[in-house]
Amino acid sequence: MTNKDSLALSWKNVRGNRLRTAITVIIMALGIFALILIITAIKAATNSLTSSFSTMGANAFSIRFKERNVRFGGGGENRSGATKTKKNSRQRKSTTGIPISYEDARMFKERYNFPSAKVGIALRGNGGIVVNNSRRKTNPEISTYGGDENYLELNGYVIEYGRNFTPAEIASGTNVCILGQAVAATLFPDNVQKAIDAVVNVDHVPFRVIAVLEDKGSSAFFNTSKVAILPLTSVRRMYATASTSYNIAVMVPDIKMIDMATGEASGTFRPIRKLNVKDEDNFYIDKSDSIAETLLKNLSFLEIGTIGIAFITLIGAAIGLMNIMLVAVSERTKEIGLAKALGCTAKDIRAQFLYESVFISLMGAAAGIVAGILVGNLVALLLNTGFVVPWGWVIAAIVVCTVVGLAAGIYPAYKAAKLDPIVALRYE
Repeated sequence: MTNKDSLALSWKNVRGNRLRTAITVIIMALGIFALILIITAIKAATNSLTSSFSTMGANAFSIRFKERNVRFGGGGENRSGATKTKKNSRQRKSTTGIPISYEDARMFKERYNFPSAKVGIALRGNGGIVVNNSRRKTNPEISTYGGDENYLELNGYVIEYGRNFTPAEIASGTNVCILGQAVAATLFPDNVQKAIDAVVNVDHVPFRVIAVLEDKGSSAFFNTSKVAILPLTSVRRMYATASTSYNIAVMVPDIKMIDMATGEASGTFRPIRKLNVKDEDNFYIDKSDSIAETLLKNLSFLEIGTIGIAFITLIGAAIGLMNIMLVAVSERTKEIGLAKALGCTAKDIRAQFLYESVFISLMGAAAGIVAGILVGNLVALLLNTGFVVPWGWVIAAIVVCTVVGLAAGIYPAYKAAKLDPIVALRYE
């Protein structure tokens, strides 16, 4: 019997027991489905996350204040610091958790002298703002930001029509604004260029539009086109409170300078934040890629858990598949005896049952892969990313299921091959 004959006979037997095959395929497919589904969803989330942080390049970093740690159940300071002086404890309490004020940010911008670096100060206004003109208005989903003359470049925005803020407009808080592409398209659907010099209301305050931004794409974490950017002084006037913390962004010309630049930024900002030599920094310096890297590490834990679940499911599927194959050996004992009597060797019988086991296993893999990719890409659709296919895991799933099919079929195939043809023919 040739391999082609063995394959044809195995496929015929698989098709002849459809209910049994379907149940085994479903069990096998569940593990692969869970694996491919979660991996596809994680990859879609990763793409969306990467897109969210692409607004700042790898040669940029930001500075934010360090929030005071909140301890529950009392106790105050850590006991390990009990030997430190009361003066240091009071000093630490007075410098930790203090927001970055406008004066802090302004002084940093004036004092930071790293070669060719650009520094920007920004403040986020209220979210869910309606922007409207005399004829149309947006949904309450617009984000407002206050920035200086470097804000657009530091955040990766490109002007499609119009111009940037001038230093005089930033200093005086002139009522001018820059609209994101989606906002301008909603208010001026015929031609977004008509937005230039038009007056729109941002949170009930009139502003003259001086620019419209190019659409640079969106993600589930941030829609870059649904924004209204105002001069920093205007946002301070509208939204700032005593507890407001300002954001500082820095961009250097070369990624190789990033470590030196962050070190100098820390040295420049510590005196501004009134820190002594022994005090820890009461602010964070976040590289644009390190934030995404931290979040991606958290997603990797979910991936590891999914692999564990899929592994357990595949063990159960392998046991079920082996049981099905043992039942098939018992049911086809006479058929095996007849095949041997007609000249089939033990090798032919083993191949037939191994092929059958692998067929069932690969059918489960195919069903699980297709279902996992389709359902996983629903997440990609929600996150506004492209169609995702985790090819590495697809290939891995096929290989694993092939191995599982071989492992589950070895003992039944060996048992079938060892049958005595005379005894098998007399089997009832």
